[in-house]
Amino acid sequence: MTDTDVIIVGAGPTGLMLAAELRLAGVRPLVLERKPHRRDVPKAGGLGGQILQLLRFRGLLERFEAACTGPVPPPRFPFGGVHLDLTQLTDPPLHALPLPQQQLEQLLDDRAGELDAEIRRGHEVTGISQDDAGVRVDVLCPDGPYQLSARYLVGCDGARSRVRDLAGIGFPGITYPEVNRLAQVTLPDTVTVLGNGDLDVPGFGTIRAGFTRTDHGLLGIGSSPGATSVSLYTIEDESTEYDDDVPMTLTELQDSIHRVLGAHLPLAGSTRLSRFTFKAHQAEHYRKGRILLAGDAAHLFPATGVALNAGLLDAVNLAWKLAADLHGQAPAGLLDTYHTERHLAGVRTMLHTRAQVALRRGHDAAAEALREMFQELVTDEQPLRRMGAMVAGTDIRYPMPGTNPHPLTGTFAPDLTLHTDQGVTSVAELLHPARPILLDLASRPDLREIAQDWRDRVDIRTAKTDERPADALLIRPDAHIAWAAPIDEPDGTATPSLREALSAWFGTPSNIGERHDK
Repeated sequence: MTDTDVIIVGAGPTGLMLAAELRLAGVRPLVLERKPHRRDVPKAGGLGGQILQLLRFRGLLERFEAACTGPVPPPRFPFGGVHLDLTQLTDPPLHALPLPQQQLEQLLDDRAGELDAEIRRGHEVTGISQDDAGVRVDVLCPDGPYQLSARYLVGCDGARSRVRDLAGIGFPGITYPEVNRLAQVTLPDTVTVLGNGDLDVPGFGTIRAGFTRTDHGLLGIGSSPGATSVSLYTIEDESTEYDDDVPMTLTELQDSIHRVLGAHLPLAGSTRLSRFTFKAHQAEHYRKGRILLAGDAAHLFPATGVALNAGLLDAVNLAWKLAADLHGQAPAGLLDTYHTERHLAGVRTMLHTRAQVALRRGHDAAAEALREMFQELVTDEQPLRRMGAMVAGTDIRYPMPGTNPHPLTGTFAPDLTLHTDQGVTSVAELLHPARPILLDLASRPDLREIAQDWRDRVDIRTAKTDERPADALLIRPDAHIAWAAPIDEPDGTATPSLREALSAWFGTPSNIGERHDK
C-alpha cells in the first residue's frame, strides 16, 4: 500500500501544473517543496508560446490574463541580440503574457488547491529508492524525518535537481561565462522616451531602443511612447557564481549598465529585477524506472522566454500518461513516449537557443555581418513565421505510430469553432476536462461505432465546422492529434487505422468483450 499515487518534488510552476493536471485525471499527487514559502526572488516575467493556447484549452487563459500587471506587449521578441518583429503579421505564431513568476505560481497554486492537490512546504527530499512496485522517499520537515511511498515520483525541482542526482540521470551540457540581468524599471522625469522608443538621457544623449553592443557587453532596451516603464537587459562576460536566493538590486543593475555603456542611466524604481546565467543542459533520460523529470530538472536553455513554456508543456504531456498507467489503462510503452516526445521538443528548443548564443556572443566583424544578415532575413514573412513558431514550440510534430499518418497527427489541435445540436462551442471548450476526444466533423457513424469500445475513456463528439481540416480527429488530453481521417474518405476505409490509434494511445477497451458478445 502506497501513501499516494505520485510524489512531485518541487512546487514551482512545473510541479504545480503537473499536480493540477493529475487531479483532473483522477490521480492523487503529493507535492513536496523544500522551501517553506513561495519564492519572492523574481525569475521569469511572463508566459509565452504554446502554453498560452494550452491554458485556453483548459479554460484558464482569461484568469491568467486578468492577473497581468501591465498591458500585453506587441509581439516583438529578442533573438540572440537581434529582434523577431512579428507585428507585421496579421496572425503572429508567438505571443507573450506579462506575468511575474510570483503571481504565476500563486495562480497555479490556487488551481491545484481548487482540485484538492496536497502541497507540503518546508519538506525536503533527502533520499530516494525504487523497485518494480514503486518509489520510497526520505523526507526532512520541521518536525523531523519521515518516509513516504508512491507508485511514481517526478522531479520538478529545478536546475540543481536533487531528484535527478539521486536517480543517477546524466545532465550533460555547458554553462556560458556570462551574466544576464533583466529588469522592468521606471524612469525619472529627466529621462525622455522618444517616439521611436529611444531614450534621451541628460548629459549623455540618445540611447537607441533595441540592442547596443560595446566592447564590454550588450545593453537591450524595450520601450514604447507613453509607457510608464521600460525593459532593460544587460549581458556581460563574467564567471561569478551568484546565489539564486539573493535578489538583484537596482544599484547592481545600474552598475552593470554603466560598465556596458560607459555612462550612468538614471532609474527611478523597478517592478522586476532578475539575474541569471545561461546554461545548455538536457537530461539524457526523462524517465528512469518510476522516476521522471520535468521542467528545469530535465532541461536548461541558453535564452530567455522559453523555459516556462517547455516545463509546463512537459507537465501536461506527462500527466495523462501517468494517470493512464495508474488506472491500469495504459498500452505498452505509453509512459516511455513522454521521454520520446518531450526530449524531442527539448532538442528542438536547444537548437534555436544555441543558435541565439552564436548570434549574440560573437564580437568580430563576421559576427556583426551574421547578425545583420539574420535581421534582414527575418523581415520576410516565411522565415519570420518559421522562427516565431520555433520559439513558440508550435512547430513540433510528435512521432505517431502507424504507416502513412495524416499530416495533422502529432500536431497541436486547431481551436475550431464547432456547431452542435447543443449550440456553438469550440475544440478548446471540449478539452477543459482534459479527456481525449473523438471529434466527428463529417457525420461518420462508422468511426463513432469503433470508438464506442473506448467510450469509458474517450469522449465522442459530433459537430460541424467551416472548412474542416479532416473528417474526424482523435485528440489526446494534451491537445495533440493522435489520428485523423482524410476528408471525404469512403466509409469504413479509416476504421482499421482508428482502432489501431485508439489501442496505441488508450489501451485495450474494458468493454470490448461485452460489445462483441451482443
